[in-house]
Amino acid sequence: MEIVAVDIGGTHARFAIAEVGDGHVLSLGEPVTLKTAEHGSLQLAWEAAGEALGRPIPRAAGIAIATPIGGEVLKLTNNPWVIRPALIQSKLGVDSYVLVNDFEAVGHAVAQVGAEYLQHLCGPDDPLPDTGIITIVGPGTGLGVAHLLKTPAGYHVLPCEGGHIDFAPLDVLEDGILKTLRKQYRRVSVERIVSGPGLVNIYESLPPSTSAALRPIDDKELWTAALAGTDSRAAAALDRFCLSLGAVAGDLALAHGAKAVVIAGGLGLRIADHLPRSGFSERFVAKGRFERIMSAMPVKFITHPQPGLFGAAAAFAGAHRS
Repeated sequence: MEIVAVDIGGTHARFAIAEVGDGHVLSLGEPVTLKTAEHGSLQLAWEAAGEALGRPIPRAAGIAIATPIGGEVLKLTNNPWVIRPALIQSKLGVDSYVLVNDFEAVGHAVAQVGAEYLQHLCGPDDPLPDTGIITIVGPGTGLGVAHLLKTPAGYHVLPCEGGHIDFAPLDVLEDGILKTLRKQYRRVSVERIVSGPGLVNIYESLPPSTSAALRPIDDKELWTAALAGTDSRAAAALDRFCLSLGAVAGDLALAHGAKAVVIAGGLGLRIADHLPRSGFSERFVAKGRFERIMSAMPVKFITHPQPGLFGAAAAFAGAHRS
């Protein structure tokens, strides 16, 4: 069966033709990527995507949206589009569709991609388990969290808002970061630290090494400097980011009762070369009486170039298993 897979974020909307069957994604075509700011609504972007694809869009769709799914109106944080699920069929000309949160789609992708798209990070270099829970953590604009339950009968993706649990400092430097951020935020969640904008929060909260005032810097510029190693303070912030990501991923795995962890998200892939050389694995394992269990847990990256689109198609395939 041919469907259109759609991944709608704050900045971009991506569309691709997918072939699905027997609950799985059989193929995913080349995506068309549109800037949301250049289109006044999802319907207008949908029509533009059809023109770019050079063919009619299928009347079945798997749609992932970067917002919690629920209620009569969906509003994205960094996207002015207003989406009303009740009008999707009539506005977009589809007969059937599945609507999922963007990170729920990533969970479906983890469940269905081949082993070639799962890169080892730390722990035993074993395949993901066939049964049990897999925790999925994705730093990006925010911190996405989901867990994947695999059973002999199939799998279920359970979306959640784990990125909004409280940040727990683990040393005196992080005590200082938390103290600084409390002046700005009434409550400091892990997303304030482990996300794209979180690197700026860390950078600005580190103890000053000179008397000179810090110049304003945006998160894109800071990430470039941190990964290139051209700014010592930015590099220190990145190291602290990786430590915190390890701690949070380990906490979530314990909370979920996970057997494995997958790191996803735009930043997850961007720091794939840096994480193995950071303190991520030590923080992931450092869970007191549970260190032995954590040491035996595989941790991987998902490296598929379009996990949102693949996952949106997989969500549709699972819901319309023939």
